[in-house]
Amino acid sequence: MKEQNYSNHIRYIKGFHFVTFSFIILLLIASVYSLLATSKENYDLRYSLMFLIITGIFFSIFFYLRIFSLKAQDRAIRAEENLRCYILTGKLFDPKLKISQILAIRFAPDEEFIELYKKSLNENLSANEIKKSIKKWKADNYRV
Repeated sequence: MKEQNYSNHIRYIKGFHFVTFSFIILLLIASVYSLLATSKENYDLRYSLMFLIITGIFFSIFFYLRIFSLKAQDRAIRAEENLRCYILTGKLFDPKLKISQILAIRFAPDEEFIELYKKSLNENLSANEIKKSIKKWKADNYRV
C-alpha cells in the first residue's frame, strides 16, 4: 500500500462517491424533467411526483449512510486516541479538544503526539494545521 501522508490521506471509494452519487444526480435530473414535462402536458402528476420523492429518498439514504458510518468511526477513533493519550500522558483528553482535532492528531506518531496535543490545546489549532504540523505521518488505513 502507498505510504499515507497529508496530501493523499483523504480516501474516496469510486463506486460509492462517484458512480452511485452520479446515478443519484442523473435520477434527480430525470425526475425533475419528468415532473416538468408532465405538468406542461397536463398529465397525471402522481407518477412523476413519486419518481421525485423516491429520488429524494435515495439522496437522503446516500447522505446519511455516509454520515452515520463516519460518526461511528469518529467515536471509535476518539476512544482509541483517548486511551493513547492516557498511556502517553497519564491523563485523558482535555474536554476542550474538538473531535476534528482528535481526528487529526491520530496521524501523529507517539514521539510527536504530546507536543502536538499541547500545542492544539494552547493555540486551538485547526485539523488542517495539526495535520500539516506532523513530521512523520502515522497512516490510518482502516477509515473508509
